[in-house]
Amino acid sequence: MTIHQISVFLENRAGQLADITAILSECRVDLRAINIAETADYGVLRLIVDDPQRASAVLLERGFILTMTPVVAVAVPDRPGGLSEVLQIISRESMDVEYMYSVFGQKNGLAYMIFRVGDPDRLDALLRANGLSAVPGEELGIH
Repeated sequence: MTIHQISVFLENRAGQLADITAILSECRVDLRAINIAETADYGVLRLIVDDPQRASAVLLERGFILTMTPVVAVAVPDRPGGLSEVLQIISRESMDVEYMYSVFGQKNGLAYMIFRVGDPDRLDALLRANGLSAVPGEELGIH
């Protein structure tokens, strides 16, 4: 079970992040998770939002370059070792985590992590086989 992540390519200049968050705010798009990675020449802003289709359309209209990427949201027990347990399951299957980051907030003793892996369906099946589950977008307020 995957959700859509928006990856926006940014110039390394002051104000780019503020511009994007202002645009999304104006369009009443709510952020669920945000992560930024940078190189010397550019940044990649990764977003999980409540309405990825609308957010991507608006950002494209404003001239931003972006991609949509399938990612897996995973409910992780919010206690010491909770994330380690999930990563051990993934590691035992020799699955490579390309990157991960957290979702805002937690619910019912669970934290939520976004995982980017080469085979999201395999990760979903692996989680289910180990009593865990991918989180549907609706649970994160994504439509």
